[in-house]
Amino acid sequence: MIKLENVSYSYKKGFGLSNIDLTIDDGEFAFIIGPTGSGKTTLLRLIYLDILPDTGIVKVGKFSSNSIKKRKIPQLRRSIGMISQDYHLLKDRNLFENVALPLHVIGYSKSDISDLVIEVIDEVGLTGKEDHFPDELSGGEQQRACLARALIKEPEIILADEPTGNLDPVTAFDLVKLLEEVNGEGTTVFMASHNYSLIKSRNHRIVEIHDGKLRN
Repeated sequence: MIKLENVSYSYKKGFGLSNIDLTIDDGEFAFIIGPTGSGKTTLLRLIYLDILPDTGIVKVGKFSSNSIKKRKIPQLRRSIGMISQDYHLLKDRNLFENVALPLHVIGYSKSDISDLVIEVIDEVGLTGKEDHFPDELSGGEQQRACLARALIKEPEIILADEPTGNLDPVTAFDLVKLLEEVNGEGTTVFMASHNYSLIKSRNHRIVEIHDGKLRN
């Protein structure tokens, strides 16, 4: 479960989030929607504990922002898969190597890595593209590669920050559908978007944020 209790955060230049109360249940698929600059990315960074709140508490599973030790933050992040709008794939590594990277960091054996990478690449529909480099993949394929890289850790939570922002409408729809399939297997999904027309008919909870404040 994800829970934010009276959370506020300010950047050095001012604007951030103000008095956020939000709960995302285990296994839920929820959207957070708002215009560019409204605070969506900041909220996701707080859940990932990439930043810590100025006031209030962020709770993710058994971890809490007010008590977690710095050395334990990587343990929290292993349970979270992050997807961003800008892909962040390493251009000098092929699809297989990009997807495998998190497992190398964690310390998996080469044989285990190979089996898991092949499985997750198939899950996101990229079988046959293993040797392709990012520049040889379409935007939709690169975003699927990012999803595969997030899924390879078997996370409990997927945080998706405007993952469809650079995609055409059909490809964007397909990505959301793929995230729904992942959610159907029990993974909590929290996706930020500013595209209301894409998500309005998806039958998931929609949380609105404007100027750093949630709208009820």
